[in-house]
Amino acid sequence: MGAPVVAIVGRPNVGKSALFNRLTRTQHAIVEETPGVTRDRIYADVEWRGRKFVLVDTGGLETGDGRDLIQEMTCAQARIAMDEADLILFVVDTRAGLIPQDRDIADMLRRSARPVILVASKAEGARREEYVEFYALGLGEPVPVSSVHGAGIGDLLDAIISHLPASEAPDEDVEAEQVVRIAVLGRPNVGKSSLVNAILGEERSIVSPEPGTTRDALDTPFVWRGRRFVIIDTAGMRRKARLRSAIEHYSTLRAARAVERCDVAVLVLDASEGLAAQDVRIAGYAHEAGRATVIVVNKWDLVRKEEGARARLEKTIDVDLVFLSYAPRLFASALTGAGVSRLMETVEKVAENHARRVTTSVLNEVLREAQTRVDPPHDKGRQLKIFYGTQVGIRPPAFLVFVNDPDLVHFSYRRYLENSLRVAFDFEGTPVRLSFRRRG
Repeated sequence: MGAPVVAIVGRPNVGKSALFNRLTRTQHAIVEETPGVTRDRIYADVEWRGRKFVLVDTGGLETGDGRDLIQEMTCAQARIAMDEADLILFVVDTRAGLIPQDRDIADMLRRSARPVILVASKAEGARREEYVEFYALGLGEPVPVSSVHGAGIGDLLDAIISHLPASEAPDEDVEAEQVVRIAVLGRPNVGKSSLVNAILGEERSIVSPEPGTTRDALDTPFVWRGRRFVIIDTAGMRRKARLRSAIEHYSTLRAARAVERCDVAVLVLDASEGLAAQDVRIAGYAHEAGRATVIVVNKWDLVRKEEGARARLEKTIDVDLVFLSYAPRLFASALTGAGVSRLMETVEKVAENHARRVTTSVLNEVLREAQTRVDPPHDKGRQLKIFYGTQVGIRPPAFLVFVNDPDLVHFSYRRYLENSLRVAFDFEGTPVRLSFRRRG
């Protein structure tokens, strides 16, 4: 089950982003740059008392007539976030007091049927009578907080986790049978649902469809060549011309929730449109979460006859998805079924690579040979010495290497060692995590 989602909503300038920053302990409410993968940052992971949830920041909700296009799109984004949320934080401004816009938003939230916590922001030093008027919204007792000073934040976090759905224990039967969970990811209209239908419609016996834990997603168990899989379809987002940006914006949130629950991410690209910035963002979630990944260039039947089309697209993927250089690429057509059988073969293979364990003796033999081929780096008269390594995890494969000084591990040598492990143990399709520690 994916982490619950908590959305922050309210009218403009009530302190939503300041609250987001305080709860996530960051200084960037919307955008954060990550080396290798730059993406819009509309959410962040939060952990409190052992419970984890995804916090979403939204733009200010404008009510009434006379909204311009940007305001309409901002409101659309906030509504999509509310639809995604398991819990809503409705932020009001203690200093400004209760105004008609707050009442309008409260009416909207009551219709959403989502649990709501009323947050009275900017309440530093405020007495109870200064925010008691918000009881009139009919959303229960306000939780007073000061995002600037941190007052009341612990109480708010306690209230949040008390409202979240109970966490579920792992399904031991699923683990025992090694069911592979596949998340089909991509922008709207790239052919995700068609690809899912193509997978489920050939040489497969569907066990049973059941509602997924993520809204607008469907978990479908099926059997392929005697092995059990569950496919997570993240489709269901309808594109409307005026709301296109909002929907594209929040498709990353849907992708992130699906990635949390999968073993293999199938990133679907549209061959007729090429690679878009949103594709890179969604790919980044799978990579950073350590999921095995397969890239599928769908709708290939529409462009394959164009001279040089494949070479141009391959080059674009090489540059823009360089962090997924380990992911196999398939050119397919969900419409004709071309490449679908090969896709499942590839998914099965990368899932096995993702869970591969190697023996310590063979691992250290590979590390010794790697040092023989390329000398470890020097710095100021000191040379890196690799003593031994051991595997510390799977899904993805993770290795701990003991050295004389971790600061001597140059980025290029780290990449060289990773590539050496990939060649030796066939880690195609999966990230490989390497960490270095000083011996003793």
